[in-house]
Amino acid sequence: MPKGLYQIPYPDNEPVMSYAPGSDELNSLLATYKEMYSQAPIDMPMYIGGKEVRTDNKIPMNPPHEHHKVLGHFNYGDASHVNDAIDAALAAKDKWSALPWEHRASIFLKAAELLAGPFRDRMNAATMLAQSKNVMQAEIDAACEMIDFFRFNVYLMQEMYSNQPDSQPGIWNRLEYRPLEGFVFAISPFNFTSIAANLPASAAMMGNTCVWKPAETQMYSAQVIMDLFKAAGLPDGVINLVSVEGPVAGDVVFKHRDFAGLHFTGSTGVFQHLWKEIGNNIHTYRSYPRIVGETGGKDFIMVHPSAVPSEVSTGITRGAFEFQGQKCSAASRAYIPATMWDEVKANVLEDVSSFKMGSPEDPSNYINAVIDKRAFDKIASFIEHAKEASDAEIIIGGGYDDSVGYFIEPTVIVTSNPKFKTICEEIFGPVMTIFVYEDDKFEETMEVLNDSSPYALTGSIFSQDRYAIDVACKALQDCAGNFYINDKPTGAVVNQQPFGGARGSGTNDKAGSMWNLIRWVSPRTIKETFVPATDYTYPFLG
Repeated sequence: MPKGLYQIPYPDNEPVMSYAPGSDELNSLLATYKEMYSQAPIDMPMYIGGKEVRTDNKIPMNPPHEHHKVLGHFNYGDASHVNDAIDAALAAKDKWSALPWEHRASIFLKAAELLAGPFRDRMNAATMLAQSKNVMQAEIDAACEMIDFFRFNVYLMQEMYSNQPDSQPGIWNRLEYRPLEGFVFAISPFNFTSIAANLPASAAMMGNTCVWKPAETQMYSAQVIMDLFKAAGLPDGVINLVSVEGPVAGDVVFKHRDFAGLHFTGSTGVFQHLWKEIGNNIHTYRSYPRIVGETGGKDFIMVHPSAVPSEVSTGITRGAFEFQGQKCSAASRAYIPATMWDEVKANVLEDVSSFKMGSPEDPSNYINAVIDKRAFDKIASFIEHAKEASDAEIIIGGGYDDSVGYFIEPTVIVTSNPKFKTICEEIFGPVMTIFVYEDDKFEETMEVLNDSSPYALTGSIFSQDRYAIDVACKALQDCAGNFYINDKPTGAVVNQQPFGGARGSGTNDKAGSMWNLIRWVSPRTIKETFVPATDYTYPFLG
């Protein structure tokens, strides 16, 4: 038990390095990138109960921007490995959950310090190689956001524990924040290394033990995450990494009596399927499982006639095309007033024409590759649909080539149809669709925006008219869990803009906030009476 009340200093967000040409940090990162690129192919195991588990089924890990290059292989498992990982998590649970909270906190604070120092280049370089992120996108994700998750979640854990009920004379009321009864299953996406680490880590920090299934296209950087956890002193069995087919894992996990929670980031369709599976097996579980998910988005930029055109165009080119549009928050549709369109169009065409595309090893490349062949084909099909449509026009981009890497040109589509396919459906790639509306139909256009997509993750309003901003904030209140005024709808920072959306975009449990951490505990109220009653009668009985 703790022998004191320990105060964690309020953390600061990790400073983002600039990686300016010729800077020490850029030279160091590129040297690490080249070293990892040139090293002998690695053989990445599964991690179950502290053991490295390998199989005869080896899956290659390839950079999206150079898909013939083999960085190594990860070992593919089966249902037996999922069962073993669950057993390892349950075996580690009693000791881990009984560990005083300050020791759990220390592990993740140490992980943050290691990542800010000796692990920074390696984590960023792995993300550049595995997920084709440029130096800045890797820095804000793999290093800074992961550091922020660890530091702020620890601080928020302390704040949560200190939230205690009132007590009356002769009574002491206490509130315990118990970990869930069972294990937590974490499923993470390819596009953010920080999210991959945070999904199991946030649950583990609160005293739970986890089975973690990363995306197959993120395994290379997941290896570095596991090395970081080990270096920070995370005990064996607390976080167990498995690589298996999704249905195979689900068939084991969602039929297990001790399944206690799902922490998920990925597609809406998969999340809804998993929710159904959990519902079908609800009679099996010890407790009602916690289901936390952040899923898809069809994120928007709404523009009022009072907006500044250069600000709007920059919001489009940054919001839509950073990391090739492979962010749940990426801007993928914009509504521009007619009187402003010519200027915004000219700015966007100039910006997009200046983009360089290629390997992240060249830091002057703003655009890199999309993640894999499946994504490439899907995005290309949307572009081809626009090329053939009579009510849409591609004004720039539209090309794609997968001969060396999965490269797709940043593409801007203009449509006269507010329900056009690319303005309603999630694409998850570098495609922006623009609808030009008559200036006097601002509020009417917002109604169309509201009804055009099942998602509600992020969105923004550009305007210099405060009344118009107020109207938009009210009209679009259910359209986005993260809403931006005069800014692109991407780039949420831990503890500044807690992240998550509703509708088809998830459960809105806000990663990087107490709202998320509280989902991984089950509170217990304890009432202690110092002098108990000895007579059952009350005064009203006479």
